[in-house]
Amino acid sequence: MNAGGRGNPRWIAEMFARTWLLTLVRAALVSAYLVGGLTKLADFRGAVLEQQRFGLHPGWLWAALAISVELGGSVCVIADRFVWLGAGALGALTAVAMFVANDFWNLTGDARFFALNAFFEHLGLIAALAMATCLTDVHISSSHAGVQQKC
Repeated sequence: MNAGGRGNPRWIAEMFARTWLLTLVRAALVSAYLVGGLTKLADFRGAVLEQQRFGLHPGWLWAALAISVELGGSVCVIADRFVWLGAGALGALTAVAMFVANDFWNLTGDARFFALNAFFEHLGLIAALAMATCLTDVHISSSHAGVQQKC
């Protein structure tokens, strides 16, 4: 571990040197998008109605776009290919949802509390997607139990 407390202990570095674990972590990161995309695909009519309820018209176009981004972006992140594109698209979709569905500034009472909380949960998810993109350029070497960064 670095003297400045910036490095990870050796066991952490060795643990994350396992490719299967990083794939599992990436899958967990996008799991809500996978479930959301598959749910919308299975009930497209419901997905259209959801988009319209939030004032997004035409609903069919926004539903199709959401499904494409949720499933396509998730595949990119999990497969560790074009992560910048998949995570970027998921982040953009999340930002739209954040402002459209969690407009806490227009609410009061419990509704404001829940929308405010959801707003910042979405913001944290966008940050995690940005970090996943950055970490694509980080290579973990199990033989040296250290991290080598390209960027």
